[in-house]
Amino acid sequence: MCGIVGAWGPLNDRQNVLANSRKVMKHRGPDSQGYWEDADANIGLGHVRLAIIDLSEAGHQPMVSACGRYVVVLNGEIYNHLALRELLQVQSRAPDWRGHSDTETLLAAIAAWGLETTLQSLVGMFAFAVWDRDARTLSLARDRMGEKPLYWGHAGEALVFASELKALRGMPGFNTAPDKTALTLMMRHNYIPAPFSVYEDIKKLPPGHYITLTAEDCRQRSLPPSSAYWSARQVAEEGKAQALSFSREEDAVDALEEVLTTAIRGQMMADVPLGAFLSGGVDSSLVVALMQALSANAVNTYAIGFEEPAFNEAEYAREVAAHLGTRHTELYVSAQDALDVVPRLPDIYDEPFADSSQIPTVLLMQMASQHVTVALSGDGGDELFGGYSRYQRAQRWWDKRSSMPGLMRKPFGSLAQTLGRALPGNSAGQLDKFGRLMHAEGSGPFYRQFVSYWEDPSAVINGGRLAPTVFDQPSGLPFADHMMLLDTQTYLPDDILVKVDRAAMAASLETRVPLLDHRVYAFSQRLTPQYKFRDGQGKWLLRQVLYRHVPEVLIDRPKKGFGVPVGQWLRGPLKDWAQSLLDPAHLARHGVFNAEPVTKKWQSHLAGHHDWSAHLWGVLMTQAWLDAQSNEGLSA
Repeated sequence: MCGIVGAWGPLNDRQNVLANSRKVMKHRGPDSQGYWEDADANIGLGHVRLAIIDLSEAGHQPMVSACGRYVVVLNGEIYNHLALRELLQVQSRAPDWRGHSDTETLLAAIAAWGLETTLQSLVGMFAFAVWDRDARTLSLARDRMGEKPLYWGHAGEALVFASELKALRGMPGFNTAPDKTALTLMMRHNYIPAPFSVYEDIKKLPPGHYITLTAEDCRQRSLPPSSAYWSARQVAEEGKAQALSFSREEDAVDALEEVLTTAIRGQMMADVPLGAFLSGGVDSSLVVALMQALSANAVNTYAIGFEEPAFNEAEYAREVAAHLGTRHTELYVSAQDALDVVPRLPDIYDEPFADSSQIPTVLLMQMASQHVTVALSGDGGDELFGGYSRYQRAQRWWDKRSSMPGLMRKPFGSLAQTLGRALPGNSAGQLDKFGRLMHAEGSGPFYRQFVSYWEDPSAVINGGRLAPTVFDQPSGLPFADHMMLLDTQTYLPDDILVKVDRAAMAASLETRVPLLDHRVYAFSQRLTPQYKFRDGQGKWLLRQVLYRHVPEVLIDRPKKGFGVPVGQWLRGPLKDWAQSLLDPAHLARHGVFNAEPVTKKWQSHLAGHHDWSAHLWGVLMTQAWLDAQSNEGLSA
C-alpha cells in the first residue's frame, strides 16, 4: 500500500512540487519516498512506500522495467504476482528478476503482454501509472472493484494524478473551485460518486477502467473517456445467463467455501505483521474463520467497543474470537473519543464525505495499526450476497408500485406527498418518500430515490445540477439483482471503500477485502435468489459456510451496525459546532448552500420533530471541508 503522484506537462519547479505532494501523503507510505523524471518529456513520477512485499531496496519505486521502456508507480497489491512470474518463465519472457516485489512482476507483464492483457490477468487491488518511454504515453489504471483511489485531471497546463487530492491541491495552477454538480450528488448520496470529484478540473478514474494519454491530450487539456477492461454490470448479466445449478445445497456451500478460501489465501501474502477486523457479524467472522483455518498460528483480530450499549458489538466479537482461538485485541472508546475525531475528518477524507461510521472506522484503524501493518476486512458481503435489510424493504415497495396501474402511480404519489408534508413525525416522512417513489421511472431511478437523502438535491446547492449516473442506465436484471449491482457500482467503491481506505491510510495501515476478489464476485452473480435470500434474511449461502466454523448461536442476532449516535450528538455535545457551521451567515460565506432548506431541517431536528442527522451530516461535512479549504488559503 502506497501513495502515487505525477505531473506531465509544463510545471514550474516540478521536482520540488512533487516532493511536497509526497510529503503531504507520507501517511500512505512512511517507509520511503522515491522520484523519477524525464526532463525531455516533461514528466515526473513520485511515490511514497508502505513496504509490504519485498522490504528491500529491490521493491523501491518509481521502478523502471528491465528492458528500460516502462516506468511505474503502483499503489496496492498484486496477489497472484508469483503465478504471473511462473507464467512469464514458462513463456521465456521473464527478465532476470532483481527482487520478489509485485511491482517488478507488473512491469515484466506489461513489457511482455501489453497493458490491457496484463490488467485482465491481475488479481489484486491497485491503482497505478505507467510511463511508456518509447511511445511517450502515460497510462492510468484502477482495480476492478475500486479498492484503491486514483484522481486525475489538470493543474494549470500540466496533466496530474495522485492517490489523494491533497497531493494535487498545492500544485501551481490548481483550480480550487468546487464542482457544483459533484456537490449536488453529495447531497443525494452523502458521498461524491466517480467519475466526479469535488473539484471542477479533477476526476476519479472509475473502478475497472484504464486510460492511455498522449502528449496531445496534455496540450489540449482534454479529459478523454477511459476504457473498461472489466465490468461489474457485464459480469452480473452474464451470471444470470449462466446460473449455477447444484444437485445438493451442500455442494453450493462447498463451492463458495473453495472460492473464498482461494481469495483469502492469496490476500494473506505479506512480509509484515498481518491481522483482521472482527465485528462478530457474518462477513468479518467468516473472513477470520477461513484465515484461521489456513494459519498454523493464532490470527491477530481487532474490534472496537462503545460504552453506549446500543452501539456496542465488541462482546460478540470477543465470543467469536474465543471460539476460533484468535489473538484478540479490543479497545473500548467513549463518546468523547469519537467526538475528538470529528475535527480531523476533512483532512482524512480530503473531499466532502458523510458516512458517519467514518468516525468509529478511524478509531478502529488507529488501534489496529499499533499492532499490524496489514488487516483483512469483511466488507463486500452485503452487496454481493444481498445482506442489507434495505433490499427487502425496497423490494416490498417496488412490488406495491408494480401492482398499481401505471396511470395511477403519479396521482397516488402526489397525494401521498401532500399528506406526508402535512403530518408530523416519522410516519409522515415515510408517506412522502413513498410518494416520491411512485414518480420514479424504472428500477434504477426507483432505487436511487429509495437511497437518496435530500428530496431535491439541486435545491440545496446554489447553482446545483444533477448529472446522469449509472442509476439512469436501464437494466434487464431482476429488481433485487439490479439493486445489488447499483450498490456494487456506487455505494461500495465511493462510500464503503473510501471510508476504509482513507481511515486506514491515515494510520499507515493497509486493508484488504477478500470478499471483493473478482472471482468471488463472479461466483456470487451466478447464484440464483434462493442462495442469497431466505426466511427474511440475506447472505444465506455465506452463513452456511460460516456455520461450518462458528456455531450459529454466536452469529444470529439483530445487527447493530457500525455507527455512532450522531442524531443525539447534534442535539448535545456537537450542537454548538453544528450551529456554527449551519448558521445562515456561515452558509452564505462560502456561497455553496441555499440556507432555507438547511435551516428548516436543522430547526426540525433540534426540536425533535424528526431525525434529520443523515441529511445534516452531509451539509456539515461539506461546510467543514470548505472551512478547511479556507484555512489552507484556498478559495472555495
